[in-house]
Amino acid sequence: MKLGLTVDLDTCVGCHGCATACKQWNSSGTIGPLTDLNAYADEPDGPWLNRIRTYEVKAENEVSKTVHFPMSCLHCENAECVTVCPTGASYKREEDGIVLVDQDKCMGCNLCAWACPYGARELDEAQGVMKKCTLCVDRIYDQELEPEDRQPACVLTCPTGSRKFGDFDDPTSEVSLLTASRKGVDLMPELGYAPTNKYLPPRAAPQVPTHATSTSSSDAGIKGWINKMIAR
Repeated sequence: MKLGLTVDLDTCVGCHGCATACKQWNSSGTIGPLTDLNAYADEPDGPWLNRIRTYEVKAENEVSKTVHFPMSCLHCENAECVTVCPTGASYKREEDGIVLVDQDKCMGCNLCAWACPYGARELDEAQGVMKKCTLCVDRIYDQELEPEDRQPACVLTCPTGSRKFGDFDDPTSEVSLLTASRKGVDLMPELGYAPTNKYLPPRAAPQVPTHATSTSSSDAGIKGWINKMIAR
């Protein structure tokens, strides 16, 4: 299996439901609690495994379009975070491709965070160890849950259904079919990390009425600005 997510940039409304559901589910479990630092101070801080960025995108002859861009670990095929880890704390599971951190081995050196170009890892300063998305591995294999509930917390809570979870090794799975039909893209494919999670590009914004005929953004253009956004 190759488990991962598709994220539909056309239907994500930036509600942060995925981030808060993730924070709540991971208040205990396989990675320990996600602590909050100075939660009620002027500058609250703490590790979050999902974060949402928001952009205004404007193509030639188009009105601007707001695009919300959720970010979490992409569970790369060629995960450099695993390669650089000096203690073997970061590892990729052979059975399903999920990238995890062994909390007992992690020494909080930050090398994995520096190796990740997507900013998907955050050091929990209170515990001194690295935290990241686990695809809710403690949930998706829980046989005591109903089958429909064996999904990551972010997927279950998304009000628009913009996040889907499944097996990319299965060509008939929902995530595989969505990726094919919507031309799902990798982030920074030029790096060769081969992220498992795919982003479904937003559809073109409505055209501004003009006397000349206008055209929508090409697939290449969409992919270009996606990679530009994540590089910021």
